[in-house]
Amino acid sequence: MLGWELFCQVCALVLTACNAASTRPEEQEARGYLLRFGYLQKPLERPRAEFTDAEIAEAMRSFQMAFELPATGLVDDATLEQMRQPRCGVEDPFNQKTLKYLLLGRWRKKNLTYRIYTYTHDMGAGATRSAIQAAFKYWSDVAQLTFQEVRHARADIHISFHGASSWACSRPFDGPGKVLGHADVPEEGTVHFDEDELWTEGTHRGVNLRIIAAHEIGHALGLGHSRYPTALMAPVYSGYRPHFRLHFDDISGIQALYGKKTLAMPFGTLPALSPTSPSSPPAKVPDPCTDGLDALMFGPFEQTYAFKGDYAWSVTDLGAGRLKKIPSLWKGLPGQLDAAVHSPRTGRSYFFKGDKVWRYRGFQLDPGYPKAMTRVPAKIDAAFYWPRNRKIFLFKGTGYWQWDELAWSNLSAYPKKISQLFTGAPSPLDAAVVWENGAIYFFKGGQYWRLNTQLRAEKGYPLSTAEHWMQLGPGLLLLGPLALSLMGQEPPCQLHYQRGA
Repeated sequence: MLGWELFCQVCALVLTACNAASTRPEEQEARGYLLRFGYLQKPLERPRAEFTDAEIAEAMRSFQMAFELPATGLVDDATLEQMRQPRCGVEDPFNQKTLKYLLLGRWRKKNLTYRIYTYTHDMGAGATRSAIQAAFKYWSDVAQLTFQEVRHARADIHISFHGASSWACSRPFDGPGKVLGHADVPEEGTVHFDEDELWTEGTHRGVNLRIIAAHEIGHALGLGHSRYPTALMAPVYSGYRPHFRLHFDDISGIQALYGKKTLAMPFGTLPALSPTSPSSPPAKVPDPCTDGLDALMFGPFEQTYAFKGDYAWSVTDLGAGRLKKIPSLWKGLPGQLDAAVHSPRTGRSYFFKGDKVWRYRGFQLDPGYPKAMTRVPAKIDAAFYWPRNRKIFLFKGTGYWQWDELAWSNLSAYPKKISQLFTGAPSPLDAAVVWENGAIYFFKGGQYWRLNTQLRAEKGYPLSTAEHWMQLGPGLLLLGPLALSLMGQEPPCQLHYQRGA
């Protein structure tokens, strides 16, 4: 009897050893990843970090769901490829049932200092400081936070670079291309970057310090990881993006901790009450969320510019920018425009008013402009650049013209009926734009139409411009135009704009 029990014990040990030996290296790698980044929690009631197959499969499914992979619970090539991407060293606390980011804490003050103790040799002290300063600005632009660098004094947030062999960090790095940085939650204030990476700015080579620094600073301010892969606080580095902007999930998280950024009026001041002359009333300052548009342009530097009266403003992921007099942006350009269009083909922007056209490169007026329009009628209604044929469309009344900037255009065959090319589109137009999601938008009388790739007005249109472009519905308070386009929704003008001269 004892011999039989001993035989069974030996068989059990052999089977255990065989099972351990049969674990593929890929499975061991995946299990180590899940444990390191919080998908598997070390059990308190067991002497060692042992997990059942069901626990591992559930953790694997959580990871796959978070990174929008098929949630099979199995280790496959796509899952391993995702796990091998360069990323942040902080755990992913969103991985449990809801996949929602968590707020990890907050500072008890909103005016914070930071100090850079060591610099990356790849960029030098000056470029490193500039990149980190820009990283802090992402957060101070949208939340009630201020940051000041100190060079010698004690600081709230401590920033440094070190490699895998550093004794100064309890979480050593693992060499180039893996964990890029990590940070502690408030109010620890520690932000570390892996010196073994190639840190750069303004290039797709290496790792962009500005973006990674903004991410780690987000942790130091109390944000966990975001489940949205295009968000700054996503755990995996998605590469250098020249026109990088915060995702709405980043903005909603930081504002939940510290409040929305507001313009503070200096103490003891009152709004200016300037005397006005009855014969020359002041120019009306438009309200971007209620007033109509003179023109809309997806313009230089990939910004959307709106025009009304004597004012212009940009619409970005962070909301409508400060209203400015049009000549303060485009010197020499009058207000009360008829239409505006930007051509990515030539980098020129065209503005139409009456029988004249102004042409700018960036914000500089080209020599010889404005010029008289002699081949199309005055006071056109709208214009847009169409990438499909690389031409500029001009609209007036019920007709349109196609104009090629770089070649002779036979305009004698125009105008042609808008309805013949753009099925279901209105006329005459107030404004038109081909937006960055590739869709064509026509605006008329407080409503707008969106046209599909077959140039047909989509079902469900027209919609209210004030309600869908100019107002934010419940739950969309922080979504910018780009974020909404990625979600298949319409790009609103933001309510949180700032008025200025």
